[in-house]
Amino acid sequence: MADENEQWSQRDYRHPAAGWGAAGSVLKILAKEGEWVDGPRAVFRMNHENGGFDCPGCAWPDDLKGLKLDICENGIKHVTWEMTHERAGKEFFAAHTVSELRTWSDRELEAQGRLVGPLAYDAASDRYVPVSWEDAFTLVGRHLRGLDSPDGAAFYTSGRLGNEASFLYQLMAREYGTNNLPDCSNMCHEASGRALTQALGTGKGTVDLKDWETADALFIMGVNAASNAPRMLTALAGAQRRGAKIVHVNPMVEAAARKTIVPHEFVDMALMKATPTGDLNLQVRPGGDMALMRGIAKVLLERAESDPKAVDPEFVERHTAGFEEYRALCADTPWEELERQSGLSRERILAAAEIYHRSRRTIVSWCLGITQHEHGVDTVREIVNVLLLRGNLGREGAGPSPVRGHSNVQGNRTCGIDHRPEPEFLDRLAQVCGIDPPREPGLDTVRVVRAMHRGEVKVFVGMGGNFAMAAPDLPYTAQGLRKCDLTVHVSTKLNRSHLEHGREALILPCLGRTERDVQHSGVQSSSVEDSMSMVHLSVGMKRPASPHLLSEPAIIAGMARAALPDSVVPWEDYVADYDRVRDTMARVLPGFEDFNRRVRLPLGFRIKQPARELVFLTPSGRAEFSCAELPDVVPAEEGVLVLQTMRSHDQWNTTVYSDDDRYRGVKNLRALVLMHAGDMRDRGIGEGDPVDIESVSRDGTRRRLEGYLALAYDLPRGSAAGYMPEMNVLIGAADHSTQSDQPLMKNVLVRITPAAAGRAAAPAG
Repeated sequence: MADENEQWSQRDYRHPAAGWGAAGSVLKILAKEGEWVDGPRAVFRMNHENGGFDCPGCAWPDDLKGLKLDICENGIKHVTWEMTHERAGKEFFAAHTVSELRTWSDRELEAQGRLVGPLAYDAASDRYVPVSWEDAFTLVGRHLRGLDSPDGAAFYTSGRLGNEASFLYQLMAREYGTNNLPDCSNMCHEASGRALTQALGTGKGTVDLKDWETADALFIMGVNAASNAPRMLTALAGAQRRGAKIVHVNPMVEAAARKTIVPHEFVDMALMKATPTGDLNLQVRPGGDMALMRGIAKVLLERAESDPKAVDPEFVERHTAGFEEYRALCADTPWEELERQSGLSRERILAAAEIYHRSRRTIVSWCLGITQHEHGVDTVREIVNVLLLRGNLGREGAGPSPVRGHSNVQGNRTCGIDHRPEPEFLDRLAQVCGIDPPREPGLDTVRVVRAMHRGEVKVFVGMGGNFAMAAPDLPYTAQGLRKCDLTVHVSTKLNRSHLEHGREALILPCLGRTERDVQHSGVQSSSVEDSMSMVHLSVGMKRPASPHLLSEPAIIAGMARAALPDSVVPWEDYVADYDRVRDTMARVLPGFEDFNRRVRLPLGFRIKQPARELVFLTPSGRAEFSCAELPDVVPAEEGVLVLQTMRSHDQWNTTVYSDDDRYRGVKNLRALVLMHAGDMRDRGIGEGDPVDIESVSRDGTRRRLEGYLALAYDLPRGSAAGYMPEMNVLIGAADHSTQSDQPLMKNVLVRITPAAAGRAAAPAG
């Protein structure tokens, strides 16, 4: 917890991203955890081939050139968080009731350290008590076998699962009889997958790291790279040095958009020599990205009337469908509307279009600032439209590049974690594994929470993550979990989801990414897939935190054996040797042929993307232009602001390491809302004043946060920003995109007013 006597502060951050600030932060982390031996060892083993382990943080691809220090501050934070010496054992749980633990902060819960053995909730004492693994699996099996329908269970996945565990998890769920496989992609990049599939016939980006190293222009949209994908800074610095142009599109000018010192570039560190990481910053209004891209397309099409090279007519003619309709749509879109919706002047849009026009090879990369809107699918398709106009697909240095924020989220989907599986995948699964998988689509994250409330989902199993804090409408999600007959969470540390439990509940502790996984055939490796479709092995280096921990494949197999006593799947063989899992995956998953050999190559292998080869698995057999109308992203009601939720720099997903946010200049404060100074003046709000924030959900219900502190920040008029997961309470169950079903975490309509007289300001922590 932050020291309540310590004053909060906020000031402009003008230092380079990474550099000595990151180095100092790493030293503090190692000192705090006392990891002076294993910490440095982890630094030199993380993201390395030949026995290294994959960073459990972001999904940026490995770049092992030079000194092989492909690491970052946030990755080291995550690793030391996992390697802590603290333990939450039976003595801790005997001393604290669940009711008491609910009053603790999330940071206090996680600070108790690693879980050391399976636990079951005892209602009589309101405590979690130790239970044997056999009894835990028996309880899971009893509940699953007792359901009236397999669809009464839901199997959630966070991005922490390796590919082998992901494949086994979906195999268990489908042999059991349900496609209720919600995952964190439902809340993050669902819009990207749907849009890319519609436009190109593939749900993934088409570029790799080499493309980033050869592009002439990079458009970085809705990404806070310095915190969410810090290793991208190396690519941005390299692009700047070779003369590539970099355009950042974000309502807030983040640290990564200015300059950086890459820590493993020792000469620059010694000389404190910063490299610029951006040429143009476009502060769109939240949701205004689609209008910006439409404006760039309009400029190109107008120029094409006198400059044939403004658009690539040969590419458009040979490889696309719907161009004439799109050209007419752009011509009919007035500049006044483009300026209003984007929040940018015509001159700023023209500046971006000029950079794109002059570039021979362009990559457009994006993250949640694009997807977590009502029109996220349409916006991603508009990005693809702009790429298609100049043939920026199917050649080196060009293409779409969504940035996944969590290790192996993309691999989860590749390996079958999908509530809407393709029929071809189910056919192969049935043929190879001898099961009869269900064909009806299952429930995603938003619909699982609703189904729990209706009493339709009675068993919830969560593999990693902190579902109660990651989902929108925190009280509503917690109530849904408490209505379940059984909740099961596979975790490494105590978190809020364990306390919002069903009538019966289990906490099943698993090995971490950094720990050795020893099974019958010896030390095991797991594979992961990064944001650019590279698949490689990860091997833990550290002794497990407890001898009573099981690997995720072993936990999945234990549940499967208990729930499916007549299973045709050789669960014991799979757990004994993960190579056997990979042999089966090679027969089921396209692109995984000869899996065991190829994954052991240096850096592993890349899954081929047909669209990269200009093969489009769309109804037309071509890349398809989208002709969606521009949405109106300007609030109709007077005084309403569009609030976007975000992570602080000292945070990873729902895990908050401290109340500081170095890159935004904030210290000792999370209960804040960032506002434009003009919007503060209009409401009679001074710097640091306590305010009340009220949102109105699509279903008419209201949600409220009280006593947050308002701070002036450089963002567009009419917008605001604050931290998740605390601000997830403002997002109602009805507030999700009709295009992607993603919660609208970057598009929360709020009213902000001075706090009621006499109310104390929100606490720092």
